Order: sequence, then C-alpha cells, then structure tokens
Amino acid sequence: MGGGASTTPTPSAKVSAIFIYPIKSCRGISVSHAPLIHTGFRWDRKWMVVNPHGRMYTQRVEPRLALVEVELPSEAFLENWEPTQESYMVVKAPGMQALKVCLSKQEQEVADAVTVWEWTGSAWDEGAEASQWFSDYLGKPCQLVRFNTASEVRKVDPDYVKGQHDTLFTDGYPFLLASQESLNALNEHLKETISINRFRPNILVEGCEPFSEDIWTEIKISKFSFFGVKLCYRCKMPTINQGTGIAEPETNEILMKTRSGEIIRPNDKNKKKVYFGQYMTWNWTEFSAERSGKIIEVGDPVYVLRKVSSSAEAAA
Repeated sequence: MGGGASTTPTPSAKVSAIFIYPIKSCRGISVSHAPLIHTGFRWDRKWMVVNPHGRMYTQRVEPRLALVEVELPSEAFLENWEPTQESYMVVKAPGMQALKVCLSKQEQEVADAVTVWEWTGSAWDEGAEASQWFSDYLGKPCQLVRFNTASEVRKVDPDYVKGQHDTLFTDGYPFLLASQESLNALNEHLKETISINRFRPNILVEGCEPFSEDIWTEIKISKFSFFGVKLCYRCKMPTINQGTGIAEPETNEILMKTRSGEIIRPNDKNKKKVYFGQYMTWNWTEFSAERSGKIIEVGDPVYVLRKVSSSAEAAA
C-alpha cells in the first residue's frame, strides 16, 4: 500500500446539546446551534437581576429564579442577526404577566456599581417596568440590567487564563462543558434521576467516558479550538430542582461522596469542594477576521487534542 494517505482523527465525543442563559440564574434555552462571539455564546448571561446595591441575585439565595422562563426570537441565533425595535426578549414566570424587553439599543439609564463576584462596573438599566416585574416576583426590590459592552470589559481570571479572554455576567468564564456520561454516572447513585439543567452547562457532549471532560486541556469542536480552564466547583445550585425551585440536598450529598476534592484530588487542599464539568475558553483570535461561519451545532464532533492523566492534575 502507498504511504501517502493521511488518517482522519477519530472524534472522542459529539455535541449533544447547547444551552444559552440570557438572564443569569434564570432558565436556559436549548438551541440546535449558537453563534460564537469573543465573550462566549451570543446572548449568554447578557442580563442579570440585581438588588438596590447592584449585587447579583442568583438561585443560591433566590431559588425561584429557576422558574423564570426566557424566550428569544428564533432568528436571534442566526449569525450576524441584528435586532429591530420590534425584537423582544420575553420573560415569563408563574403568576406573572409576560415581560417584554426590547433587544435593540435604546436610550437607557446607566446602573453604576453592578457587581459579579470580584468585578464591578456599570450596566444598562432595563427600566421601571422590568424592575417592577422582578420586584413583584421575588417580593423584594430588584433591577434588571444588561451588560454594557460599549464601555465595560470583564476579564477572566488571569491566574487561570492567559491572553485576551472576556466574559459577561457568567460566574467567571465564557463556557461550561459537561458530558452526558458524567450525568448518567451521577444518576446511578441518586434515588431520583436529575436533568443536566441542574448544572447549567453551555455545551453538553456525549460519547466519552464519565468525567473524561475533567482532563481535557485542549479540544476542537468542529473547527474551533477550546481550552480547558479549570474544574467547576459546585455550590448549592445543583440541589435546586429546576422544575419546582425547591432544594433537594441529595444531589450534593452524592457529589460529596463521589466528586469531592478528597476523592478526585487527594493532594489538593480543597477537600470539601465538589466538582462537575469544566470551564472552557475558545481561541476566538484565530477567527477574529472572519465575518461568518462562527457557529457551533448540535452533532458537531469533539476532538481531544491534549489532556492530563487524571482529575488530580487538572486545574481547579
């Protein structure tokens, strides 16, 4: 046989679902495809509910946010689509009339000193109607704000990521990736199976070994390079039933027995932290000059280019 044939690499997994969470800590949207921008998926965590001091409300303290549904126009997930005055985000919740938030740029008041963890900056105030809607729903003063991309930049943690990587109102990084097999492995220990929506990933993959995503340091999804940043430390949110907004402690009890630092990272100091999924960035500078084609789709192959040997060696 001739020696000139090149071998096509075999995918290690494929993308089985894509989720975008327009309002931080509210319900996600499952989509068949999503445009990539330098901060992550377009529309992801672009909005956030805050208290009168600009501090974020999340399901950690307001679990009823799990019941807030968010709808965007289907064309919002087309590449290079621009909203008009008639383009709206529609927000729904039990016992509430639907709230419509205009997606096109309008004259908006600025909300100063909006805070996500270590970051503080200005944001756009979505107005009195949106503030009243969330205040009525949660029973306390609220404001809905939109990330001010015109004047604000939120860098990811330079201790974990080198280069030009920004994010919006995420907990810290542009993407969270998990595998269906990891969820299946967890469900084997639970009395009642849970959905992946407890863990709020952006990218769900399938076809790999359970928790193999822990050790991926560089992967390719379709033609796009993604880099593993660090394992995702889980707070109480995986305990919150996303259909009821009620906490069910068993999830974290099982995670503590199977996915604690003590179990998977025995030499690490964070023995009592539990981990599920890995944060990712993507190499957007490689495609910064291209005006189209920056889309991830369900079914895209996932190629593992680099990995470490165990979860204990992964960053966390």
